[in-house]
Amino acid sequence: MNPRQLLTDSFHAAVAAADPLGIVAGFLPPLPSGRTLVVGAGKAAASMARAVELAWPAAAPLAGVVVTRYAHGMPAGRIRVIEAGHPVPDAAGECAAAEILAQVRALTPADRLIALISGGGSSLLSLPVAAVPMADLKAVTRALLRSGAPIAAMNVVRKHLSQIQGGRLAAACRAPVTALIISDVTGDDPSAIASGPTCCDASTYQDALDILGRHAVSAPASVLAHLQAGARGAVAETPKPGSAVLAHVCNTVIATAHQSLQAAAGFFRERGIAPVVLGDTVTGEASEVAKVYAALVREIRDHQQPFRPPVALISGGECTVTMGGNEGGRGGRCAEFLLSLALELDGMPDVYALAADTDGIDGSEDNAGAVLTPDTPARAAALGISAAAMLAAHDSYGYFSGLGDLVVTGPTRTNVNDYRVILIL
Repeated sequence: MNPRQLLTDSFHAAVAAADPLGIVAGFLPPLPSGRTLVVGAGKAAASMARAVELAWPAAAPLAGVVVTRYAHGMPAGRIRVIEAGHPVPDAAGECAAAEILAQVRALTPADRLIALISGGGSSLLSLPVAAVPMADLKAVTRALLRSGAPIAAMNVVRKHLSQIQGGRLAAACRAPVTALIISDVTGDDPSAIASGPTCCDASTYQDALDILGRHAVSAPASVLAHLQAGARGAVAETPKPGSAVLAHVCNTVIATAHQSLQAAAGFFRERGIAPVVLGDTVTGEASEVAKVYAALVREIRDHQQPFRPPVALISGGECTVTMGGNEGGRGGRCAEFLLSLALELDGMPDVYALAADTDGIDGSEDNAGAVLTPDTPARAAALGISAAAMLAAHDSYGYFSGLGDLVVTGPTRTNVNDYRVILIL
């Protein structure tokens, strides 16, 4: 098998390990005496809902609504699927969130709520507090995305602007809550996934204000006024750890990046290539993380330390791309990581790499990620494509698209964060 095929097949193995259609059924609760309502949000929401529909007895009452990103929907039988905006929220998501909250509030203690939560739910399940118009929530979301703030920090802000996140959805429910969660965050903290609509929240309004200040985010006046009122104690906080208001909730993380990395490791091991899992919590600026990985690759190639080739260096997590004043970039953190790696390795023989987002969409375009081969720099130079210039412009999509090296899968309908592998032969 050629190296490029090994890389792409390993990515598919990682994605398959997080496929809701193979996971969800094993975590479903028993039938309640009343009715069962299914709600959800995230890039995996439609496939999770489909998995519930397939496993739930046909004669048992079942209804619900989930919201997912545009083009990520699929039929889910008795559970209605709505598509909405991501990463910036829109009116479709706001309407879906309002409907979900209303249906949850109507449940009784004899009923059961199944909440299907996955990455992307923070923007898809956007129902801002009355004091913050949707236009202002969209504005602060865009500013946070440009700032390079980590996703966990972004979610602290969003929790404190929401009627539904930070545990408020579950707090509004009188029925027992079974929350099934697919993690797209480093550390797999349920409260950070989709801004934790069913989880207690340890963060505060003051934390949200500090994040805006730390990342130099210029927020609309309504956002600042609401957060400042909360910090003064004039607005109720999110439910905190140990709060009795969430005693009826069971949160279970059913798929993680680590599980997917282990599946990829097994794929390489079966093919006689030693896998090394470097962790599922890699964060930082994508271009800088690539420099660290390049140093490790050089040590292995030059000195066979700390690992002897052939070896596959596998990692996950979520890096960032800070745009600064540059608004014209194309691509995402996975392709930017690879573009920086290409500059650092400069055509090193026998080294191949792939970086792709397990949801099938890397940043702003239609690709999951890209592939890097030893001849990538030479092929780019022959076409007059400058890696340095493209990196400075944050146009990693343009670089790899021009070489035919994009990885395009379409929506995978799951999301366990980024997958990176460097293959040293």
